[in-house]
Amino acid sequence: MDSNLYILEFEKPLRELSSQLQSLQRSAQENQLDLSADIASIEAKLVATKRQIYSSLSAWQRVQLARHPRRPYSLDYIRALFTGFEQLHGDRLFRDDPSIVGGPALFDGRPVMLIAQQKGRNTKENLLRNFGMPNPEGYRKALRLMKMADKFGLPVICLVDTPGAFPGIGAEERHVAEAIAVNLREMASFGVPQISVVIGEGGSGGALGIAVTDRVYILENAYYSVISPESCSAILWKDKNSAAQAATALRLGDQEMLKRFGIVDGVVPEPLGGAHNDPEEAAANLRTVLSAALKDLSRLSPDELRDARYQRFRALGAFEAPPQTPAAAPSTETVQKNSGNSVPATT
Repeated sequence: MDSNLYILEFEKPLRELSSQLQSLQRSAQENQLDLSADIASIEAKLVATKRQIYSSLSAWQRVQLARHPRRPYSLDYIRALFTGFEQLHGDRLFRDDPSIVGGPALFDGRPVMLIAQQKGRNTKENLLRNFGMPNPEGYRKALRLMKMADKFGLPVICLVDTPGAFPGIGAEERHVAEAIAVNLREMASFGVPQISVVIGEGGSGGALGIAVTDRVYILENAYYSVISPESCSAILWKDKNSAAQAATALRLGDQEMLKRFGIVDGVVPEPLGGAHNDPEEAAANLRTVLSAALKDLSRLSPDELRDARYQRFRALGAFEAPPQTPAAAPSTETVQKNSGNSVPATT
């Protein structure tokens, strides 16, 4: 896949420097010239420019990185981190939903249950995966696998990557909101460790439908939000052209804010420029986080897991009301006046 086809607007200075570097290297090789000093200068400038660009990304630029078409998707991480993955299909009620994949696998030799949202790389795959937007049968398939994991004592690992649940007429007819709501309720009751990681987009209830877990992590350039920036723009500005402004208002990609409010438990670092620049390093970072989380959660009993999970989500959105100033007691004269008594008040 040609990386030059997917250069984002704010990355154009990097492409120009890369072109200069390649040109110098080619000239040095073809003409047998010593251009090492010039090449080293361009390489240093390239590294410095990368650090400058990626250390000051706007909310909209992080959204663009979260959606980058070369970014590793769920199946990429599954191939890199798990062995023996056996994909299971169907919700046993309507049909299979390819936008959610799942089944048992081994993580560092330990059996786990994988549930993940999957996007497509091209038009054909995106049509098959419905652009990563699950239908109700996808959430019911996920719930079926979670119940299987709970029955056999398998930890559940969920990879979240969706702009949101599919809002089509068929999905509404088959009760997508009800399917997500049932998942929220049931995930809160399972007695096995559950971990979810937002690896790209974490949009609205579509993400939450597989994210009511003991630990929630997010990759450095992913986002987790109650609504996508385009949908927010359509509601507030009546069009989708203000998505960048909506992303700023929603503070998308502000991972420290998510940690501060307890929405996520940690941020998984990415290689400089995004996970697509070094998928192996991104996968290694994710492995470290998953290993530590599984080790911690495995120490807890089913009742302890349920109680801690309840306390975790119960604390979200907590607020303190301002202290109420006691109202001054009305005077005797005021009380008598309001009661219609014309007798003068006495003190």
